[in-house]
Amino acid sequence: MNLSQAKLAQTLQASYQRVNELVNKKRGITPSSALRLAKVFNTSEDFWLNLQLRFDLYHAKQKEGDILDTIHLNTHYNNPIHHPNFDNKKGLMP
Repeated sequence: MNLSQAKLAQTLQASYQRVNELVNKKRGITPSSALRLAKVFNTSEDFWLNLQLRFDLYHAKQKEGDILDTIHLNTHYNNPIHHPNFDNKKGLMP
């Protein structure tokens, strides 16, 4: 597909700057962007939001890797039903 950033911006009814920042990874995909991209590319909004989530998670793992290696599992809470916020009917509650 040969689609310029200017044409995509026009189609999305968004600024060129917004599209350029998305393309160059200087801006994340917001719910608003996901709705527009889904409509233009005939995909689901979830596709775009999950894409952003996976991108963010990947970079968080890269950044937090050394710290995560030092965090140890609390074996008492290893099974969710032992967690103080666990409800048998609703699962783990916030």
